[in-house]
Amino acid sequence: MIPDLHPASPACNQTARASHNAPAPVPAGRPAAQPIQSPDLAHRLALRQRPQSPVVGRQRWSDLLFIHWSVDADLVQATLPPGLHVDTFGGRAYLGIVPFFMERVRPAWLPPLPWLSWFKELNVRTYVHDAEGRPGVWFYSLDCNQPIAVTVARNLFHLPYHHARMSAQRHLHPIRLASRRSRGQDTTSHFAWTPGPVTWTASPGSLEFFLIERYLLSTTDRSGRLLAGRVHHPAYQINHPGVTELSTEPARLAGFQLTGDPVSVLGVDAVDVSIYLLQPLPHRPHA
Repeated sequence: MIPDLHPASPACNQTARASHNAPAPVPAGRPAAQPIQSPDLAHRLALRQRPQSPVVGRQRWSDLLFIHWSVDADLVQATLPPGLHVDTFGGRAYLGIVPFFMERVRPAWLPPLPWLSWFKELNVRTYVHDAEGRPGVWFYSLDCNQPIAVTVARNLFHLPYHHARMSAQRHLHPIRLASRRSRGQDTTSHFAWTPGPVTWTASPGSLEFFLIERYLLSTTDRSGRLLAGRVHHPAYQINHPGVTELSTEPARLAGFQLTGDPVSVLGVDAVDVSIYLLQPLPHRPHA
């Protein structure tokens, strides 16, 4: 456009500014765009409340090790599906590697089965929120040595589970867990840790609270539809474990090259968890 070389009158300038600042008209039948909300502490605390919907599954998570690295938020955002936004603490995103033990896993109306309800797991995760500010977890991978659990989780909960050959030692310290996917992994990931002697609950607003107090998972189904599922459990009793062996190989398989020491290492003895059905996330146009 060729600029007007003639000086405009003050009235014209005011008209131009008003026109520039006016919102674009919304086409008929299309909802107005809404700004994306970032989670505040109220959003985070609200998800700790027990959902009113029926419980569909129960399980115990035991001997958890949470290892986290700080990563660039833009790198994480580039991996997320439309409708999810990277959740940050201090302007940084975080990537977690979490080895632990699944116990008593079963539908809510059945007892646990000895040959099915106990297995090992290793997941890679980051933290996200939706357009309404609800914070949650996004899983890049979940490795598991129970093939039936892998099949059920992939088909019922649309989670990226992989079957893996896994071994562990829990009766003596350090706790040890080793994992190697049945396909696509050439090296074995090894972890060894000793739980710390003192436990506490994470303070709301702290980095520890941001990283582990998560009660919503997000995923997509085969059609790309965004889904979210609630979990409920008591607040974690965390400790500072001594870690003598860890691997960043699971993060590399997810496309991340982690360097340097982790910024947070936390342990949890055990927690009993209630599982709820996945629900579609409402699609809301955003600015």
